[in-house]
Amino acid sequence: MTHGLAPYAADESRSRGRRYEESPSAYRGEYQRDRDRIIHSTAFRRLVYKTQVFVNHEGDLYRTRLTHSLEVSQIGRTVAVALNLNEPLTEAICLAHDLGHTPFGHAGQDTLNACMRDYGGFEHNLQSLRVVDELEAKYADFPGLNLMFETREGILKHCSARNARQLGDIGERFLERKQAGLEAQIADIADAIAYNNHDVDDGFRAGLLSLEQLREQPLFEEQYLEVQRLYPELEDRRLIYEINRRMIGAVVTDLVEASRRRIAAADPASIEDVREADGPLVSMSDAVHEQHVAMKRFLSEHLYSHEQKLEMTARAQRIVEDLFAAYTEDVNRMPEDYAGAAARLEGPERARVIADYIAGMTDRYAIAAHQNIAA
Repeated sequence: MTHGLAPYAADESRSRGRRYEESPSAYRGEYQRDRDRIIHSTAFRRLVYKTQVFVNHEGDLYRTRLTHSLEVSQIGRTVAVALNLNEPLTEAICLAHDLGHTPFGHAGQDTLNACMRDYGGFEHNLQSLRVVDELEAKYADFPGLNLMFETREGILKHCSARNARQLGDIGERFLERKQAGLEAQIADIADAIAYNNHDVDDGFRAGLLSLEQLREQPLFEEQYLEVQRLYPELEDRRLIYEINRRMIGAVVTDLVEASRRRIAAADPASIEDVREADGPLVSMSDAVHEQHVAMKRFLSEHLYSHEQKLEMTARAQRIVEDLFAAYTEDVNRMPEDYAGAAARLEGPERARVIADYIAGMTDRYAIAAHQNIAA
């Protein structure tokens, strides 16, 4: 048992290990090693030029997939430490969760999924696992990053039964209706918390959300009134930031306290007891979860569906569709390594190579590639 961890935390001494056996590191734990491999991966570096809500060239100050992943990690680590869970594992999962995301955010993913409909579909969560298991090419002894089982498990937040059957041990819990470890549960919720709060900030900065609109949301209004009471003369930019940081603090505090109660009620003696639980043990209280969901619905209606965003979404869809069609027609339009791999394959396997290439693109690379095929 690693010192200081709860008995139901993930513990590398009892881990299911790596797919390919390796000698231990002299100075780092195995989950720390996973985190470092993720940070040094090509896919992680590319996240700096991948969309969160606003396309990369729309402004330098908006969140990207990289800054989002760092914010998720910060929230996840805080919760893990508060619950006496495995912080390095939580951090590794948080940093890796978006490695398989397409350019242009969910618009890119949805379009690539439509293009791949006859070839098994596309889902960025499954693609993130594919990146760390197969696509990263750095090590002489194995494909991918050869991450620990629990890290890989946490990256794969959801999975269809069809895909789960093809994934071996990593897909078992979806077929057996079991829960992930608590560190993976934290990463999942930290992702949602980060999303809501930084999209409020970016949406206001872009002028797509007004203070009046935001005040209709209970989660925002409660913190707005408190900040106004303490700092009545605060200008809008700092006002929004002060409200945002307090919203994160309030939701994270509730998450920790509610999770403590659920864990205590379930009284798990090990991570296997966590896996056998009827549902997730890491979650917000019902009241705060309702406010969180209301904010998510608000953002969907007023930010993600804003006319300005819909115009960019339509353009992103055209780019991904055109790229997929062009590479399907002539795989030699892709770089030599992808073209060579695709040329040796047929049907779904060839389409998957094309999807891998497009999914790995940054926003600006996809725009440039689209201009190239149109030239």
